[in-house]
Amino acid sequence: MMMLPPAFAQRVQQQLGPEWPAFQAALTQPAPVSLRWQAAKVAAPDLPSIPWAGQGAYLPERPAFAADPWWHGGAYYVQEASSMLMELALRQHADLSQPLRVLDLCGAPGGKATHLASLLMGDSLLVANEVIRSRAGILAENLARWGAPQAIVTQNDPRDMAALPGFFDVMVVDAPCSGEGLFRRDPEAIGEWSEGNLQLCAERQRRILMDAWPALRPGGLLLYSTCTFFPGENQENLAWLAQETRAESLPLDLDPAWGWTRQTSGQLFGYQAWPHRVQGEGFFLAVLRKAGESPAAAVSRRKRPLLVPATRAQREVLQAWLIDPAPWVVINERDRLRLLPASQLAAAEQVVA
Repeated sequence: MMMLPPAFAQRVQQQLGPEWPAFQAALTQPAPVSLRWQAAKVAAPDLPSIPWAGQGAYLPERPAFAADPWWHGGAYYVQEASSMLMELALRQHADLSQPLRVLDLCGAPGGKATHLASLLMGDSLLVANEVIRSRAGILAENLARWGAPQAIVTQNDPRDMAALPGFFDVMVVDAPCSGEGLFRRDPEAIGEWSEGNLQLCAERQRRILMDAWPALRPGGLLLYSTCTFFPGENQENLAWLAQETRAESLPLDLDPAWGWTRQTSGQLFGYQAWPHRVQGEGFFLAVLRKAGESPAAAVSRRKRPLLVPATRAQREVLQAWLIDPAPWVVINERDRLRLLPASQLAAAEQVVA
């Protein structure tokens, strides 16, 4: 039996009641192994599917992914199954048939960013942000491996996003948390657990949310998630944010057979994955809509573009590799050529300003 912190065990036992023994037993079992395949590169594998994710699948065991050339080629991304619920939330509450401006605020290592890149139409703009430099590099590598031409990687503190008021249609905040939901997969997280750390995490999450909130347009969607069971990081933060911002909490339509626990309080809706009920790790998700209705913020070009166009000779070299070069703009970034969707060039210039 896994040795759990006594205070954690006491609290979760109160949360689960008679389900506590089943939860304990689940922690002694191997964690499920899951992935998302890149539909633009490979056909669907013959594997059990994850019902809330269109390209999600379970593996019977964990192979040596780093030795697989398909992984290096971006044919699939190894991602925890519960966290893929973001896809269903977006399909139910966002219009994915339209170009969207999306911010993945805490983006590393890239699971949700690559997932978003697959869900968004080509003219969308995805800003994948990570404040820690080393992790931002990993995020950029994973997006490049996956193939996400509509994505820009930034390394900013959440408060910097306030410089883009009302810019984003969707904001995804997979917040740094206490990691209680990963005890089975990462036993080191048990040693790092403390009641003091729970409170520090909850306070940090509130700062992150409020610092970035101005960048979400009125009527825009916030997807808030953690990998913990602690109500202070989950339902209580949801209630606090809804009260502070007058945001509307949105319900999800989930099949009861999937095992997700719907946590409701008045007009607030949160969704918790427990490892004894869901084939996945501990995870919490809530969706909120910002009060008000307005179009996304207007974007104007600067007189001196921050993104320097490539020369004609450079464009000709790169365009030879493109099936259809028309939708793309070639940018020279410190002697490295990059492609950006032409429709999002002006918006991208605002982000990198």
